[in-house]
Amino acid sequence: MRETPDDLHRLQALLDASLSRSTAHLRSIISSERTLTAEQLTRVLTGMCTLALSTVTAKGEPRISGVDGHFLHGKWHFGTARGAAKARHLAARPAVSAAHMRGEDLGVFTHGTAEVLNPHRGEPAADWPDLLAYFRDFYGDDAFDWDNDVVFYRLHPQWMVVFAPDLAKLGGKADEA
Repeated sequence: MRETPDDLHRLQALLDASLSRSTAHLRSIISSERTLTAEQLTRVLTGMCTLALSTVTAKGEPRISGVDGHFLHGKWHFGTARGAAKARHLAARPAVSAAHMRGEDLGVFTHGTAEVLNPHRGEPAADWPDLLAYFRDFYGDDAFDWDNDVVFYRLHPQWMVVFAPDLAKLGGKADEA
């Protein structure tokens, strides 16, 4: 868990606000008994989590693809090739939706805006050196040409809900909170 108390507080406020302003239908599925707290969520979302990521084309058409998601400091982080279609979509239209699902045991659904962390020939995010160290440790120092091949993003969530009907099925990690 890499989250600070402030990260957890912001994440919990987001989770509470998102669920409270959701439709009655969604609240009938995701109730306080079938969700996770911010602290529980950060204990479950460790390592790499496959995300279904949705971007928008210039024609306004949705496109979905899979990315490696890393939940760090209460936000999703993900990367792609600099020449990928999703990189072009995000450069022009940074609105994004992401879903991480583990069968019927866990669903994390997020809508927000993607921030480029390491723009090509641009100023990186202030925390990019720490994030780069994490990614190099995870993937291997020589996995990519880190300056030219890959672009990483942080998804700034405006809405996030979690469906977790049975904490026991999550391997006990959430119960450690």
